[in-house]
Amino acid sequence: MEFQVPQFIEIEDRIFGPLTLKQGLYLGGGIGAAVAIYLSIPYKFLGVLISVPIIIFAAALSFYKINGRSFINTLENAIYYISKDKLYLWKKEDKKINKSTEIETAKNTIIVPKISESKLKDLTWSLDIKENTLSKNNRQ
Repeated sequence: MEFQVPQFIEIEDRIFGPLTLKQGLYLGGGIGAAVAIYLSIPYKFLGVLISVPIIIFAAALSFYKINGRSFINTLENAIYYISKDKLYLWKKEDKKINKSTEIETAKNTIIVPKISESKLKDLTWSLDIKENTLSKNNRQ
C-alpha cells in the first residue's frame, strides 16, 4: 500500500490572491481600523496622521521579514524579552594579585610526578593481579 507524504508543509496556502490567510487578515484589519479612525475623527488631517502608521504597521506584519522570520514573530519575541525578568549569573571582577599570595599558593600546590606509559601499564597490570588474587582468596 502506498501513502502520499505531504511536502512543502512550511509554505502557507494562498487564499486571497497572492496573500495567505494571515497576511489578508493583517492587511484587512489594519485597513479597516485606519478607515474607522479616519471616518470617526472630524479633522481629516488628524485622521490621516493617525491612520497612516496603522496601515504601515499592518503592512509590516504582512510582508516584512527579519532574518527570514516574520515581523510578528520578531515583535512577539521582543515583547517577551522586555516584559520578563532578566537573570544575570556572572559579572567579571578584576582581581589584584599580590606577589606574596602567588608565592604562598605555589608552596601549597602538590607536585605530581609524570608517569611514562610503560610504568602506567605495569602499575595497572600489577593492580589487576592483586585484585584477582584477593578475589580468589575470598572465594575459598
